[in-house]
Amino acid sequence: MTARRPCPPAPGPLEDYAAQFDHLFFSLAQRRGFREYLTGLLAPRERNKTLTCLAGAEPVAGARTAGAQRLQFFLSESPWEAEQVNDRRLELLREQAATAPHDGGVIVIDDSGDRKDGTATARVGRQWLGRYGKTDNGIVTVTTVWTDGRVYHPLHATPYTPAHHFARDRSDPAFRRKPQLAAALAARGKQAGFGCRTVVTDCAYLSQQRLVPRAA
Repeated sequence: MTARRPCPPAPGPLEDYAAQFDHLFFSLAQRRGFREYLTGLLAPRERNKTLTCLAGAEPVAGARTAGAQRLQFFLSESPWEAEQVNDRRLELLREQAATAPHDGGVIVIDDSGDRKDGTATARVGRQWLGRYGKTDNGIVTVTTVWTDGRVYHPLHATPYTPAHHFARDRSDPAFRRKPQLAAALAARGKQAGFGCRTVVTDCAYLSQQRLVPRAA
């Protein structure tokens, strides 16, 4: 079997963490891209987490730099599985005493919206964007976090698809309301080993659907 080519290391202790994901990437370019992505997410930055910011490049003009182009390819074209990476992240959290979950924590459900112009992007639509406190054209993602007040672990996320994207609108069998997506995410978090004493969210979710299925 051909030995893997060494990858440029991530800065400082981040390399030890990144190396624990190497088996999920089959090429040197992917392993390098993953390290650059982690570095961009975790390193101090003066601007929001745009692609150029993640790559440590200047806005707009910096999008043409080699680092930004590499990161763009890694995030949008390279064939790695995001769910496998997330599962590995949660596995590492469970293995460490300082971060291991327990049944005394809670699962927090929320959604996050981002403005998006146009209508061509998948799942885009005019809807409530809590981040901006208004209804606007954008994309909304339902998320879960596990916490015991000491640590906060993001668990899973799934995008919400507005009803107008479906042939029969809200009556379409494939349409899922946000509370339905939230219920599935809460159950998924528990199945991943992040037990909890309760699930918390705002009244918009709780008034529509019970979020944690009863045990069989």
